[in-house]
Amino acid sequence: MNCTKRLKAFERIFEHIHGGAAVIDPGGLITHFNEPYGRFLGVDPKGQIGRHITDVVENTRMHIVARTGKAEMNESQSIKGQNMLVQRIPIKENGKVIAVFGQVVFKDIRDVGKLAQKLSELESKVRIYQKELNSLRSTKYTFDSIIGESDGIIQLKKEALKAAATNLSVMISGESGTGKELFAQAVHSESFRKCRPFIRLNCAAIPKDLMESELFGYGKGAFTGARPTGKAGKFELADTGTLFLDEIGDLPLEMQPKLLRVLEEKEFERVGSNRMIHSDFRLIAASNQNLEEMVDRGEFRADLYYRLSVVPLHIPPLRERGRDVLLLAHHMLEQNLDEVTGAGLRFSNEAEELLLKHNWPGNARELHNVVERTMATCEESLITPADLPLYLHKNTIGSATIQHSLLKEVVARAEKSAIVDALKMTAYNKAKAADMLGIHRTLLYKKARKYSIPLTPG
Repeated sequence: MNCTKRLKAFERIFEHIHGGAAVIDPGGLITHFNEPYGRFLGVDPKGQIGRHITDVVENTRMHIVARTGKAEMNESQSIKGQNMLVQRIPIKENGKVIAVFGQVVFKDIRDVGKLAQKLSELESKVRIYQKELNSLRSTKYTFDSIIGESDGIIQLKKEALKAAATNLSVMISGESGTGKELFAQAVHSESFRKCRPFIRLNCAAIPKDLMESELFGYGKGAFTGARPTGKAGKFELADTGTLFLDEIGDLPLEMQPKLLRVLEEKEFERVGSNRMIHSDFRLIAASNQNLEEMVDRGEFRADLYYRLSVVPLHIPPLRERGRDVLLLAHHMLEQNLDEVTGAGLRFSNEAEELLLKHNWPGNARELHNVVERTMATCEESLITPADLPLYLHKNTIGSATIQHSLLKEVVARAEKSAIVDALKMTAYNKAKAADMLGIHRTLLYKKARKYSIPLTPG
């Protein structure tokens, strides 16, 4: 670009400086004065060239900066009765001031306060979003969350702690409800990746035709209905963190070699894209199926199985953990007390014996459901066998306990049916429904909560 073109370019830039700008020589005489400044002051910009800055701009200090050579940044200046925010910058050559550049940054200094307030609000939102993001990334459970004193659980926790100190793939096996994700989160929370993302994917919950895009993501316009910007997959989201693949036995056979490749190379491409993406993730897999038998049947790749099972962890079922059943039940009881009644509920010795005798095919998940159900229906502070679900009494058929329990369930069903009918007959008028039932309205509310009966239509 020749000198003439460069000069014109600089002039255009100067004329488009928002808020107004001026340049003076060392003696305070104006050499440049742009259009926005002229419009604001109501003067002809060109007519100000050669005039002293103090004759044109009130309360200016540009001529003082020309003498001192010290810049004055973001200073307040009153012009035409308004407080402005201005900058005065000396331009030097060989250490000598040859000009001073002045600019009105804000025509109304109150705008600075508004900007500061907006910035403060944005910072608050960022903190909130960061907290939510950390919550989403973080794990809920640690090794302290694993309740149990049986030999099997103590040994398993030791093995899991050793695994947490490594970067090796972990394979967690166990029946449904034994707490496989709990162990996965505990391993992550004890590893050097604990402050990084913990990304979950249940392979059994994703349709086969969506599995690839869920794992690897997809590029722009990869298929009809895809997001215009594309979407990151689980491997990409788990970068620097941990990827937990639950129910890995349900991973489609055609997807297994692709998973193996990513595990070995830590690189992949999004669906519909040819750009290679690198992800530094640690993989933890889990399954309630016997993967070795699936390998023998040709339903699971042997090479992938061995790659996943570098550190195998098997969680014993609840029926093999002895009195851990009671430790878990008491822990669950304490966890849910505030949510339900706040009262000091406890199990009687007979109720504990009944819990120990049950086989728990649903493991800890089943036990949790039993505790929650019992807390919602128990009306006394002591939980007796009669308060426990009927199916737990299958080994005591014919006893007084089962008869008592059966009677309670029959009465409960009759109560619930009567309340529902009364509400419907009175168009959900609680006072009328209570009168019809012959109870106080407060008791009606209590019974409705007990049986989870809605007090409004629908």
